[in-house]
Amino acid sequence: MADDQRTLSDFRATRLDGTDQDLAEYEGKVVLVVNTASKCGFTPQYKGLQKLYEDHRDDGLVVLGFPCDQFAHQEPGDDEQIGAFCERNFGVEFPMFSKIEVNGAGAHPLYTWLKAQKSGLLGGRIKWNFTKFLIGRDGQVVARFGPNTKPVDLQGEVVEALRR
Repeated sequence: MADDQRTLSDFRATRLDGTDQDLAEYEGKVVLVVNTASKCGFTPQYKGLQKLYEDHRDDGLVVLGFPCDQFAHQEPGDDEQIGAFCERNFGVEFPMFSKIEVNGAGAHPLYTWLKAQKSGLLGGRIKWNFTKFLIGRDGQVVARFGPNTKPVDLQGEVVEALRR
């Protein structure tokens, strides 16, 4: 299937607990996909992502966190350590997945698709941790936000996507 015909529902990923997750489970929801890291200057964004999730999950928002260690080795932990860190320090309740690559030949297929749908300042490449992709209820990428965009600044876009 061509990338332009795919949707979020066409992908799978492994959760932190090792279970395989069909992303079709999120069909009909607004999804914010974020590549995360535990030792990054943007790590405090976990708190804002959790707040966004809490504020809008009953309306159909889900946040999906994908730890990545491709940027200055800022996610050195294993899945268990990552999960414990996120829960202990930021009360993260949204789904978190196993560490992946977001750039290069080893990039997770989801990220290959996301980057093809919305390129950023570096073309298709992910610039850094906490790059965010907003996906509409139809499974298509609505917008891409760089690491400097705080979760609180996504409120308007999220609310608009939830209305559609």
